[in-house]
Amino acid sequence: MEQLTIDTGKVTDYLCTFLWDELQRAGKRAFVVGLSGGLDSVTATYLAVRAVGKEHVVAIVMPYRTRSASSTKDARRVAETLGIQSVVVDISPMVDSYFKRFPEADKIRRGNAMARARMIVLYDQSVVYDALVLGTGNKTERLLGYTTIWGDMACAASPLGDLYKTQVRQLARSLGVPASIIKKPPSADLWAGQTDEGELGFAYADVDRLLHHMIDEGCDEQKLRTMGFSGDFIERVRQRIDATEFKRRMPRIARLPDA
Repeated sequence: MEQLTIDTGKVTDYLCTFLWDELQRAGKRAFVVGLSGGLDSVTATYLAVRAVGKEHVVAIVMPYRTRSASSTKDARRVAETLGIQSVVVDISPMVDSYFKRFPEADKIRRGNAMARARMIVLYDQSVVYDALVLGTGNKTERLLGYTTIWGDMACAASPLGDLYKTQVRQLARSLGVPASIIKKPPSADLWAGQTDEGELGFAYADVDRLLHHMIDEGCDEQKLRTMGFSGDFIERVRQRIDATEFKRRMPRIARLPDA
């Protein structure tokens, strides 16, 4: 894991400067962040407070009725610890009113709707607070497409977007994020018992190593196999990257030929 070790001090300084510059460039007063109580959103919030001050960060906590009560409690505790304003918006009525028409919808459709409902709330609240929407996604999720397009992918500034999940954990420790949040199983908390690694079918520590060698270093399959990665694991990850490429690019515009 040495290749994934970061200088947390330098990274923190760089990301704080990035966030400060983004806010000044946009001429906005604050950041609004969807604070779930999970590692990524908490780490992004800690960074924002350090970068622009607690008066310029507003946490929006957006539970759904099936969400773990402990997650909402963690989010509110973080907001209190950091001394930032928090607003709780229950998205259950928004989501449930839509699915009354489509009661057959599976948990994937419902989870995507929750993610997009949260972004509706965040962008609306960004107007209220003259704010930018702070992104909370990491590089692992982005490369694997483990995100909801126009949902949790939407933001105005993404401080964690070039950090793998294991690197976010390193950064969180250095920022003083509570150990209980760092240690709990990563989950989008979209339905009871849901975990990221359970859905993906592999551990973040393993896939981060593979992605680093595959993407950052450009290693081919033969080289990856010599490093101890199985052919099945390499193929599953590669297929997932290819299949979700559309999420990582702006929509293609059909350019008309010259008349």
